Amino acid sequence: MERPVKTPGPDHPITVEPNPARVVVRAAGEVIADTTSALTLREADYPAVQYIPLADVAGTALRPTDSQTYCPYKGDASYYSLSTPDGEIADAVWTYEKPYDAVAGIAGHVAFYPQHVQLTVGDAR
Repeated sequence: MERPVKTPGPDHPITVEPNPARVVVRAAGEVIADTTSALTLREADYPAVQYIPLADVAGTALRPTDSQTYCPYKGDASYYSLSTPDGEIADAVWTYEKPYDAVAGIAGHVAFYPQHVQLTVGDAR
């Protein structure tokens, strides 16, 4: 089955920009990620998403799952479960390992579903 590939434009804008602020992600009270190298992806009228470099995520926090989805603007997404002191949260994190050219900057980054984590943008100690 052929999947459509769409290019962002005026009817569906997507921007990816460096976020100079500190971004901290916590789950069950523990810091899962801490970075000053996040990328902010803004897509159409969706809420902005912080993409965190995988290198800035705690190595023991993520477990790959078999889940996959497809976005015609970004490509194939794969998922991770998030290990926390309170247990594992299935498919709480996603990544585009080989994103389409329009959003190529998010390769090597992950994003967290906000209902599963506390994400702070700014000075969060």
